Amino acid sequence: MNLEKIRNFCIIAHIDHGKSTLADRLLELTGTVEKRDMKEQLLDSMDLERERGITIKLQPVRMEYEGNILNLIDTPGHVDFSYEVSRSLACCEGALLVVDATQGIEAQTLANLYLAIEQDLEIIPVLNKIDLPAADVKKVTKEVVGLLGCDEKDIIPVSAKTGENVEAVLKAVVEKVPEPKTTSDKTRALIFDSVFDDYRGVITYVRVFDGKIKKGDRMRLLATQKESEVLEVGFFKPKMKSENSLSAGDIGYIVTGFKEVAESRVGDTVTILKNQASEPLAGYKEVKPMVFAGIFCQEGNDYPELKEAMEKLKLNDAAMIYEPERSTALGFGFRAGFLGLLHLDIVQERLKREFNLDLIVTVPSVAYKVTTSKGEEKIISSPLDLPDPNFIDHVEEPMMMIDVVTPSDYIGGIMTLLQEKRGIPVDNQMEYLDEFRVVIHYKVPLSQIVVDFYDKLKNISSGYASLNYDFAGYQTCTVSRMDILVATEPVEALASIVYKDEVQRAGRKIAKALKDVLPRQMFEVRVQAAVGGKIYASEKIPAMRKDVTAKLYGGDVTRKRKLLEKQKAGKKKMKAIGKVDIPQEAFLAVLKR
Repeated sequence: MNLEKIRNFCIIAHIDHGKSTLADRLLELTGTVEKRDMKEQLLDSMDLERERGITIKLQPVRMEYEGNILNLIDTPGHVDFSYEVSRSLACCEGALLVVDATQGIEAQTLANLYLAIEQDLEIIPVLNKIDLPAADVKKVTKEVVGLLGCDEKDIIPVSAKTGENVEAVLKAVVEKVPEPKTTSDKTRALIFDSVFDDYRGVITYVRVFDGKIKKGDRMRLLATQKESEVLEVGFFKPKMKSENSLSAGDIGYIVTGFKEVAESRVGDTVTILKNQASEPLAGYKEVKPMVFAGIFCQEGNDYPELKEAMEKLKLNDAAMIYEPERSTALGFGFRAGFLGLLHLDIVQERLKREFNLDLIVTVPSVAYKVTTSKGEEKIISSPLDLPDPNFIDHVEEPMMMIDVVTPSDYIGGIMTLLQEKRGIPVDNQMEYLDEFRVVIHYKVPLSQIVVDFYDKLKNISSGYASLNYDFAGYQTCTVSRMDILVATEPVEALASIVYKDEVQRAGRKIAKALKDVLPRQMFEVRVQAAVGGKIYASEKIPAMRKDVTAKLYGGDVTRKRKLLEKQKAGKKKMKAIGKVDIPQEAFLAVLKR
């Protein structure tokens, strides 16, 4: 295929600004999908995406328009899936920046734009939803012009829902997006995503930068040095369609034949033995998980299924990391890292639906950097790994650079919230997009964001504020490990790292939550929050009342005495075991605290 006829581009935007709907119209206009097969948000193939109305996974598709090949990658809009966006951008030469004409520029609009500029992509601004009564085309056009420094005529106003003026987007892609360029005569292709098929093994999604890959070629991955035969190659139309070969500039898939998911990693370079390259492509930045949680099966014998599920999901979700973990209370499981709470929620839901697993997920925490008294640095992602205070020199917590885009009416309430969350103002603290909208910049500890920050932000701003955040290094903090004791026995899965000045408040909240959900026993049970040997909060779960048994048995003292003897024996047995079983509801109560 002539490189002059190929255009590779992606769609980037804030969440719910109409990326997937615009992709649907492009598929219709180019005849890629028959009208009888069209359905809303066709590229959002997962049930979760359709239920929640968001894009979770990037999705490539190949279209043909006026003799040109257009390779489109639809991307997510939520901040937790920014790694999907960055991988898509690395495979393209251009990007459609979609802005909602009713909402204007929002936080992820800015974040995704900066990612595209870093990749030196051609930006084509698109103003969507111009058919809605609330659309303010003139005002939002002014915002986009101020952001990009472009002319008003460069902005394409469209309605992705009705199809109005969408063809102008296709024409702009052909005219403005640069053609792909080759840099070597050796074969190189970048893996930007992968899936696992039970019958065909690992299927990699690739962008071919140099050379050609044909069915039957012997391939090698430069990072892992694994070799295999190319069983099949093809394009996305949007379903997989096999072809004879993939050439430079193409975006498609390779059925690798690998049966082990670890053998094919996102960011690796594919080459062909008969035209082997020695220099790999740049790949991607190493992803940094922000939120950590323990994932365990409700039934211990499901652990092998959980292990296999985590391996397959990792192949399809490169942003997730995990390692084995063992808990005395919960058995064998995994300590997993995620980009945010939504990412954690989606992974948990996918494990349940796609692999039919019943899970217990522990309290989310963040990774702390601990410097010991000997000068050694450790990254701690679990409260159980926090060393004894006597051996700690200092602890540092991850800080996030927060960008909040909000109408100016809500500045006061949002600033108060940021300060309550231990936020630190930065230089150029406020940046006005126009006289009505402002971007607030703050540094906030990640531990203050992961629980309820987003919900409170939406409440304060009546739903109008949008949020983006990025890692901004570590900062010294004073924290302690807080243990939760049930019947004097610590429950490892409920341990957490809290600020020293918040130990009592947090301890009372958790103890009260557990008191409400733990089942009553035949004896009194105390739920306590402790740091070291000091108890900071305590709640009492009373024993089942003894006079209930008398009523149940019509006042028969003999039968009542026999029952009390059984209770006494049960009480001794429970004390011997030394713990009270903690049901899943207890963990969920703590998660919602």
